[in-house]
Amino acid sequence: MISVSSARLSWLPVALFGSVMGLAGLGQAWRMAHTQWGTPLWIAQIMSGVAVIVFVLLVVAYAIKAATGFEHVKAEFTHPIAGALFGTPLISALLLPAILAEISMPLARTLWILGAIGMTVFAWLMAVRWIGIRQQRVHAVPAWIVPLVGMLDIPLAVPALHFTKPPHALMVLGLSVGLFFAIPLFTIILSRLMFEEPMPAAMSPSLLIMLAPFAVGFSAYVITVGHVDLFAEGLFALTLLLLTVLLSRLRDLRHCCPFRVSWWAVSFPLSAAAGAGLRYAAFAQAIWADAIAVALLALATTVIAALFIRTITGIVRGEMQKLAG
Repeated sequence: MISVSSARLSWLPVALFGSVMGLAGLGQAWRMAHTQWGTPLWIAQIMSGVAVIVFVLLVVAYAIKAATGFEHVKAEFTHPIAGALFGTPLISALLLPAILAEISMPLARTLWILGAIGMTVFAWLMAVRWIGIRQQRVHAVPAWIVPLVGMLDIPLAVPALHFTKPPHALMVLGLSVGLFFAIPLFTIILSRLMFEEPMPAAMSPSLLIMLAPFAVGFSAYVITVGHVDLFAEGLFALTLLLLTVLLSRLRDLRHCCPFRVSWWAVSFPLSAAAGAGLRYAAFAQAIWADAIAVALLALATTVIAALFIRTITGIVRGEMQKLAG
């Protein structure tokens, strides 16, 4: 039997799959920009390719962690905060099929089906855990949004998969569960932020996860119902309002604490906001809407590029274990 002390990659956090989510979401946003404005397609292709490569590398690395020290995986899964982030590889599996569809449709559809089933089961497990075990108010952090609100990601890749009969019922399930649970979870987390001790500075980037129910919710809703209506416009308006509020909280992040890989938590909410902005701009057909979409895309691209460069620098310097702490 392999001992805990001999475990390899025991430091690797499952939350690092959030980088795949951010890169995949940004790749899709740039693909929409190519369709709407004629931006170079190679930008989207490079980002999408990097997302796939990072996903494969992380799957292999985390498999090594599980094989050489399953105790570490179990401890991470049962942790009241880190356990919620096991939804990040499943969400990655829901986003990547939109990229893989151009390479292999059977592979893309298979990965999406596995991701949809896995996300549904994981959401159920987390709901059972939260209801069956008394939770501590201090553990109510933005990461709690991932398991159940992550169901909103189920519809996102469906248009690219060209199913003979679209899985409408599954799309509605993801949309309804995600939007329904977004309300109480957002309320609980907001209450914790307002009335409890502030979160540690290193966890501040995770605040942007609170943007996901509205940014992803907008795209999931529009894809599922097939058009932008008043409810969808409301979700987009909330996205913009919340983004400005949260960015004001994070503007001094670089000076208050050193870089950690947990900062990748900001990547997917920003790329989702950029995607929502592009979808709304296509609907509004107005200069101001295009300007908002450009600003959101530029923001997401700049931040994710900075995160990627800093992470690569950390790998070259051999400091990834430190950055994961």
